[in-house]
Amino acid sequence: MTTLLPSRRKFLAQTTGSLALGLSGLSAFAAEPPHLSRAAGAAPIPYGAAVRAGALASDPTYRAAVAAMCEIIVPEGEMKWSDIHPKRGEYRFENADALVDFARQNRIEIRGHTLAWYGALPAWTSEFANGAEAERELVDHIETVVSRYRGTVPSWDVVNEPLADWPQDRFSLRPSIWMNRLGPEYLPIAFKATASADPDAKLVLNEYDVEYHGARFEARRKALIQLLRWLRDRDVPLHAVGLQAHLFAGRTIDRDGLQALLAEIVALKLDVLITELDVVDKDLPGKIGERDALVAAMAAQFLDACCEVVRPKAILTWGLTDRYTWVPTFFKRADGMPNRPLPLDAEFKPKPLFDVIEEYRRKFA
Repeated sequence: MTTLLPSRRKFLAQTTGSLALGLSGLSAFAAEPPHLSRAAGAAPIPYGAAVRAGALASDPTYRAAVAAMCEIIVPEGEMKWSDIHPKRGEYRFENADALVDFARQNRIEIRGHTLAWYGALPAWTSEFANGAEAERELVDHIETVVSRYRGTVPSWDVVNEPLADWPQDRFSLRPSIWMNRLGPEYLPIAFKATASADPDAKLVLNEYDVEYHGARFEARRKALIQLLRWLRDRDVPLHAVGLQAHLFAGRTIDRDGLQALLAEIVALKLDVLITELDVVDKDLPGKIGERDALVAAMAAQFLDACCEVVRPKAILTWGLTDRYTWVPTFFKRADGMPNRPLPLDAEFKPKPLFDVIEEYRRKFA
């Protein structure tokens, strides 16, 4: 049993009834004091989750569970452009600052997400007249945000989801204001601006849909490696690749293809993070026990393939509890039953997915 920090013990002691029974087994996700981790050997792979500032403020049980179980948190939306930079020349840091303060108070690391993405852009960004203006605004945004959290946010998803849905090569990048005005050069611009604002930060390119069998996914793996090589050949500051790992029931993990991709990433001397793990259960059976087992099995297939090639620097799920998840917004079940994509259910009880993550995060310990 992992030794709990005082705040973790207090949380578990104050939790009562069935919720207490569910949370009593969660201490394995608690951050271990460094001296205990070293004495016991290699520390487990750090676990973390995407969190919501609003839920942290309004739901005490959620706040306590995140503090008890996460060694890393990442803002689900609070550091995206639409939240933090809603108008030209106007920055709103209240929600992002709240998450940074929460992480500091609970001795949790916080990752930054995200600096250059096609999505979550405020309407004013569509007004860029030319490439020079787009570059100026992109660099100003990155310098302002990253400098504010320099020394506090040690890792950034600098570029998120750059590849087109079905890319032909490394320059088949997703349409966006950045591609429209700057072309592929927006990636080096973003990475260099981030490195300039915080030379100590670990810079990550975050991508999805590279795990499965099928021509589209094979094309995405090929284009991703080509893009990474292009960036490295140009001495662009890049330290890691984030695999989102939004897993879908009905798709099949391409173990050989995924492992070949990971081997190429390792050969480029880049780290690997699992950044947004969950399992979309839209098409799985309704029976809870059966569904939870299938969700866990799919995550196990993915994690087993990854961990056979590389020790991920972190495993993060896109949310901690089914009470707060993006999945039903886009993948609501036809039977009307709640989605169950995350390690804890809506009442904060651990599910088989929790056990799978625990197994693989300790695989190298």
